[in-house]
Amino acid sequence: MSQPSKLNVMIKISLMGVISLIIMFFEISLPIFPSFLKIDLSDIPALITGFALGPVAGVLVELIKNLLHLLRTSTGGIGELGNFLVGAAYVLPAALYYKYHRNKKGALIGMGLGTLGMGIMGGLANYFILLPFYETFMPIEIIVDMAAAVNHLVVDLRTLIYYTIIPFNLVKGILIALVTLPLYKKIARVLHG
Repeated sequence: MSQPSKLNVMIKISLMGVISLIIMFFEISLPIFPSFLKIDLSDIPALITGFALGPVAGVLVELIKNLLHLLRTSTGGIGELGNFLVGAAYVLPAALYYKYHRNKKGALIGMGLGTLGMGIMGGLANYFILLPFYETFMPIEIIVDMAAAVNHLVVDLRTLIYYTIIPFNLVKGILIALVTLPLYKKIARVLHG
């Protein structure tokens, strides 16, 4: 790849990172999940970039978005770390699969794999990193009680992960796929130049 085209790709990745950051500020709550879980669709630009320019480019969009969001963090960076891990767990398998199967079926299977990756990483990251960090500020029982108010199956940390965190990330992954499908071809033309 020549220098100008490397620069061109980096500019596109950076712009998609900024667009992703802007989208990140628009969050919605779903009544089936506790209020501390909000869905934003900021992974869509990363996924589109991953499909158009490759898996590494998509993960770089996730990284840029979260590094920029650190300037406005209220979580000491732990929320951004979680967002990066979960977003990368979606974009990487989806874009990697699509790289070798460049058709609608490949995109659908890739997004299915990404959704599963998001669910698994959401559970693992929350269990081992995010919730233990938040527990230093708030007892885990309060977080469990907030989730239990919405879902009676939640009684402890394990059930919080199984019945709230993982389903939330699966729903988010499906929403990202549904919005990405009609947008991808239009935006990919711009990214391909």
